[in-house]
Amino acid sequence: MTNEKTIPTTIPLGKETQYQLAKPDKNLLFAIDNPHLDVDYSIRFSCPEFTSLCPITSQPDFAHLVLDYVPNNFIVESKSLKMYLFSYRNHGAFHESCTVQIAKDLLSILQPKWLRLSGYWFPRGGIPIDVFFQQGELPKQVFVKKQPSYQYLPRI
Repeated sequence: MTNEKTIPTTIPLGKETQYQLAKPDKNLLFAIDNPHLDVDYSIRFSCPEFTSLCPITSQPDFAHLVLDYVPNNFIVESKSLKMYLFSYRNHGAFHESCTVQIAKDLLSILQPKWLRLSGYWFPRGGIPIDVFFQQGELPKQVFVKKQPSYQYLPRI
């Protein structure tokens, strides 16, 4: 597959950061060239403080997101991923919608060989919700670290 996204020649690093907190926008994501096209390898990003809003109550929802992927031609630039995830801060959407949309947006710009996004949502109303999205075939020789348990442990 070819990536039709135009790759920026300059990435806004070292400049004043403009936060967009209410409207998720995949155009905040930057794909950069994979520096190691000759081998398959896995990349993990972990976002332990992801937040969005409940679309019914407008109360904050919190999740620990874990992104694992095996790149093809592109990798995601880490600051752009952070800014993209921040754009959900004041966005009202259900857990399933946020998790799956993030995965779909990453797929569209990266076109990786394999991608898994795990959303471990903290309980509201006493029920934690875990949402998992996976696409592609994990190359057999690639190591992907097992995800630790992110189960909610109440205080006693």
